[in-house]
Amino acid sequence: MTRETDEHHMSHALRLAARGNGSCWPNPAVGAVLVKEGRVIGRGTTQPGGRPHAERMALAQAGDQARGATAYVTLEPCAHHGRTSPCAEALVAAGVARVVGAITDPDPRVAGRGYAILREAGIAVSEGVLAAEALEVTAGFLKRVSRGLPFVTLKLGATLDGRIATASGESRWITAPDSRRAVHAMRMSHDAVLVGSGTALADDPDLTVRDMGALRQPVRIVIDRLLRHSPQSRLGQTAREVPVWLLHGPEASTGAQEAWREAGAMLIPCPLRNGQIDLTAALKLLADQGLTRIFCEGGGTLAAGLVSAGLVDELALFSAGALIGAEGRAAFGALGLEHLADAPRPRLISQRPSGPDLLSRWRF
Repeated sequence: MTRETDEHHMSHALRLAARGNGSCWPNPAVGAVLVKEGRVIGRGTTQPGGRPHAERMALAQAGDQARGATAYVTLEPCAHHGRTSPCAEALVAAGVARVVGAITDPDPRVAGRGYAILREAGIAVSEGVLAAEALEVTAGFLKRVSRGLPFVTLKLGATLDGRIATASGESRWITAPDSRRAVHAMRMSHDAVLVGSGTALADDPDLTVRDMGALRQPVRIVIDRLLRHSPQSRLGQTAREVPVWLLHGPEASTGAQEAWREAGAMLIPCPLRNGQIDLTAALKLLADQGLTRIFCEGGGTLAAGLVSAGLVDELALFSAGALIGAEGRAAFGALGLEHLADAPRPRLISQRPSGPDLLSRWRF
């Protein structure tokens, strides 16, 4: 196989992997493609909930044809025993002749052991094909395993002068329908949607993905130190259908906690820092629950807090062709900067029209 051929099939596998983001946590979104005599005979992606794995889906589709085939996998095949035997052993048993991998799995239970199992069985292994692209697709899982934190996308919908609401708090709708639909697609590719208590109280949001077909809905999370948001809200009334998690502080009343538990929500107590929820500790607790990718739709205070704490990986900014003025509410709260040299400077990675709006994506 030529490098060009390997990259072509790995690109196919990466597109499959990307489809799994948002649906297969706590497992990574993986894509697998089986090729024999130049023809794709099987393909798979990690299924909702994390099982079956991509390799097993592809092997099941290929059947006996897998013998002598080349397997393209976006992440090193697992090597540990769980509910099923390792995917590396399944590839050996199927008789594949070669495995092409993009990146190594940093999970201590794997970390090169999957590739070792394949090589010990006499299977040729090539590593590092489209590794940069695979790191991008798998960023959430990799960050959780290596740093104990989820990948965070901060979404903001703002006017040209950087306002997200009028002085009275009116914010529906700053951006156009095209942008709002794009936001639903973004929610779909994340494990959870996160807002602060201010946004929850002001908007009474639903935070589900709508008009995108049947899917595993993201967990809906509110940072609410005092549990001021009511269980009679839209979130509370649907907590048994779509998960609701509440990050609260030690001062939250016992009555409020009990009311939310009765509504079906999960409560996660968090430590405080300077009188507010410690955001780093809170996100570590969410990673401990298995979350790998979080989509933040909070207001200016939460946005500033996450950026100040260095917790934002990507900013998705929808800019609308409107002006509100200085009396409007700023997209970011106070960052506590005294010098311009200290200002966060994310890197622009893409820009495109979103109906009449402009969507720009930035990396920190």
